[in-house]
Amino acid sequence: MARRSKHITDRGARKLRDIGDDIGSDGPEVAGPSPNAATNLLIHDLVLRSVGRIARQTVEKGLLQRRYGRNFAKDAVENRSMLHALAAYGATKVATRSLPGAALVGGGLLAKTLWDRSRGRRSARRAGDKLLNKQAEE
Repeated sequence: MARRSKHITDRGARKLRDIGDDIGSDGPEVAGPSPNAATNLLIHDLVLRSVGRIARQTVEKGLLQRRYGRNFAKDAVENRSMLHALAAYGATKVATRSLPGAALVGGGLLAKTLWDRSRGRRSARRAGDKLLNKQAEE
């Protein structure tokens, strides 16, 4: 096994060296502010993640704002616990990596929705209000 991984490593290094030989200063410019492609990829990644986060928070606040008011919605969205944020991030990663993961997360969301509906509208609403109040106070 060690021999095979060495071969793969050597072959990968050879490909990288060959790519470096093929790319010269005659090629097109790298898109972005830096001549370094890795730096530009990092810049674009940060911009996309920032815009995505701002858009997500705006939508979440908009969903809550109509019923609870602007200040409460802002506090509830921005004061989420780290555990809540990590759980949402983990579920998103599982759902986007594979079809079975998407089915698992989707099934979990369906089960939670059915559970809330079985409890009755008032008790489900109270439970949600209680959780949002807790988030807004922190």
